[in-house]
Amino acid sequence: MVRYDPHVWSSTFFAVRGSMLRVIALRSASITVFALALTAVHLFVLPLSVPGIALVHGVVGPALGLLLVFRTNASYERWWEGRKLWGAIVNTCRNLARQAVVHLDAAPARRDAVLRLTRAFPYATAAVLRGKQWHDDERFLPEEASRAVARSHPAFAIATALSEQLKAGQKEAGLSDYLFATLDADVHQLVDCVGACERIHKTPPPFAYVVHLRRALLIYCGTLPLVLLGTFGWATAVIVFFVAYILFGIEEIGVEIEDPFGHDENDLPLEQISEGIERNVKALTHKEE
Repeated sequence: MVRYDPHVWSSTFFAVRGSMLRVIALRSASITVFALALTAVHLFVLPLSVPGIALVHGVVGPALGLLLVFRTNASYERWWEGRKLWGAIVNTCRNLARQAVVHLDAAPARRDAVLRLTRAFPYATAAVLRGKQWHDDERFLPEEASRAVARSHPAFAIATALSEQLKAGQKEAGLSDYLFATLDADVHQLVDCVGACERIHKTPPPFAYVVHLRRALLIYCGTLPLVLLGTFGWATAVIVFFVAYILFGIEEIGVEIEDPFGHDENDLPLEQISEGIERNVKALTHKEE
């Protein structure tokens, strides 16, 4: 995720990283070359200006704008929901660790196991969302870590191990059923957050919508020179480039942020969030490494 100061224009206006420039440059350049070719034909071979096409563009333009607005709004809602879900994972892990330190103090082995599993959970969740195999790096309990890696869904396996440790800790520490239910409710919340993240990750925007929007963009930009040739001549290519850059950029922003759990420059910083959870949990007790 790109960090920036919104008050400093120079840090955003001249930025290349995270700006979609690399992705849309070739598309915009291709449309510009096509516009140059049409301009050359118009000036040296035969006129290509089509009477009335400007009116058609004027009618289609607002509809295309609405499609693009809907695309980016829908994608941003997915991005923001993903951030809220990871915020819930942060808070739930903190609450689970806090309660484990307090209520499982009489069962230190179970307490430490819960803390280690809590630290492992966000890393395993990030691996699941990114389609990667999660591997223990000796920061977590060997038995729980190996069990989680051996299963197809490490985050769910860790949640199951957390419930098992809490149940065993209930007996060893003499917790009431109410306290156990309170602790296990946090595990339940973690599983719900993972499921909601997977819903975003595995459900892209409808295919028909994406196809229609991209076809409309190409037709609009491809026919735009026919509107401008009679007035702007060779400057038509420059105008077409900037229009294509703006429209293709808006569409590509929607593509980049619709699944916020990957490695794109505008995706959520899952590693930093996971490391923050680990630091918070480790700080609760000096007995943790």
